[in-house]
Amino acid sequence: MNSDGYDMSRLTRGEANSIAGPWSPDGQRIVYTAFGLTNSYIAVINADGSGQSSLAEIEGSDEGFPNWSLDGTQIAFTSRRDGNNEIYLMNADGSNPARLTDQLGDDFAPSWSPDGTQIVFVSDRDQTAGIYDLYIMNADGSGVTRLTNDAYLDFSPDWSPDGQKIAFRSDRDGESDIYVINVDGSGVTRLTENPAYDWAPQWSPDGRYIAFQTNRDGNFEIYRMAPDGSDAVNLTNDPGDDQLPYWRP
Repeated sequence: MNSDGYDMSRLTRGEANSIAGPWSPDGQRIVYTAFGLTNSYIAVINADGSGQSSLAEIEGSDEGFPNWSLDGTQIAFTSRRDGNNEIYLMNADGSNPARLTDQLGDDFAPSWSPDGTQIVFVSDRDQTAGIYDLYIMNADGSGVTRLTNDAYLDFSPDWSPDGQKIAFRSDRDGESDIYVINVDGSGVTRLTENPAYDWAPQWSPDGRYIAFQTNRDGNFEIYRMAPDGSDAVNLTNDPGDDQLPYWRP
């Protein structure tokens, strides 16, 4: 759909549940997660709905959370092919997958920095299983540093276009709300304060807005707000659940 919520069009069809993923840097393709009968896999489709094909599909494994590199040549993603959730890197055509993380805990939901040198991700490696924090690592998997350190669930990280902040979802104040944090771990700021579930923040390419999903109107809809949390606008309004917004470059 357009950024004002108009001109919505359907891209995927079929028996698999398709979970939205990000646009390629050239704005021509969309990578996404599809859920088949027994496992999830990563697929790509052209922006006009043509050319649908799978990239990472392994029997008995779940693949998901794909995210394009800055130059569009690689995709970071999450896979359970080695027993637990780890971050992998593959070429944009699905070839040459390489494992970036190797921990007993779950590592997932990678998001690239705007300059392509780092990846922020979610992990419970230093916590009780199921309690997730945000971590940053170099694009080759080295130099892992912990960004948040709390007893709550920090999810859905997305890097700001200027590379200075990361938006994420957390329940640290008793509700599922959207926050931002500086890349050095300072300056945690709450952007939404609502008893509903606010989830999946995504910065616009120009940094003017953050799109997110919320069920504050009874079911999940896509909203847009300013980077300071003000001026929240409902972009979708229908009986179905609308989730996981991604901006076209």
